[in-house]
Amino acid sequence: MVIIAVFPGQGSQTPGFLTPWLEREGARERLEQFSEQAQVDLVAAGTEWDADRIRDTKVAQPLIVAASLLSYEALLDAAGVAPAGVAGHSVGELAALAAAHVLSDADALRLVGIRGRAMAEAAAAADSGMSAIIGGDQDEVVARLAALDLAPANYNGGGQIVAAGALGDLAELAAEPPHATRVIPLQVAGAFHTHYMAPAVDTLRTAAAGTAASDPDISLWTNSDGTLVDSGRAAIDLLVAQVASPVRWDLCMASFADHGVTGIVELAPAGTLVGLAKRGLRGVPAVAVKTPDDLAAASALLTGENA
Repeated sequence: MVIIAVFPGQGSQTPGFLTPWLEREGARERLEQFSEQAQVDLVAAGTEWDADRIRDTKVAQPLIVAASLLSYEALLDAAGVAPAGVAGHSVGELAALAAAHVLSDADALRLVGIRGRAMAEAAAAADSGMSAIIGGDQDEVVARLAALDLAPANYNGGGQIVAAGALGDLAELAAEPPHATRVIPLQVAGAFHTHYMAPAVDTLRTAAAGTAASDPDISLWTNSDGTLVDSGRAAIDLLVAQVASPVRWDLCMASFADHGVTGIVELAPAGTLVGLAKRGLRGVPAVAVKTPDDLAAASALLTGENA
């Protein structure tokens, strides 16, 4: 039995999703600590702010990482055991590094605050965005993107690629999509995981340079190519570079299969990665921990009680 925990990326947040989590003892105080470290009012963001306000990159990123760590702590308390490994999608990698004890929670929140602000600033410098492409042949999709000067920013697996680039080029993609595909514009501020984010890479690299790093104490996968990383410093370097390079979640899922993963628990704000797993890892049980009510099912999967 190889059960892993996965941590979602930007776009998984919804208004008020942290409200039920704050009913747990000590959760509000924990979130207030995270708020100080990330320099964002995460209590208000997770319970009161509307969709537009929490879509802001500098808010969304620390909000997601904080929620993931808050729910991960609750899962460990409920199950009494840690997962065999962890992986995070895009900004979720910061939560994964904290869960694997590469980074302290405090450093993860400090860095995600810096990452979010830097990526928001880079996005504001150009009129760019992202669109999801569902279906079609991957090679044909990638060739079409290259012809339009767009980049494949996320290879999500399960027949989904996210394109990124100039808004005009994305509009042309939507007007003439690749054969047998649907193109869905995403509500994000810019072309993340592309050359547009190069200034944010420099900012995050400087911030991470003096950060203490330990080697992971459980299996840790990287978005860069889906491989396992056994060096804490290498994990941080890969996380920094990944801001301006594609997310290879498809390769992560292929590697999960190669390493015999038998179950997946996605932490809050959960749902996206479980959905991808249902298409890319057919037959592998997956539990989305959206609220504290989901902890029992996640704990049962983690401990093998539902085997």
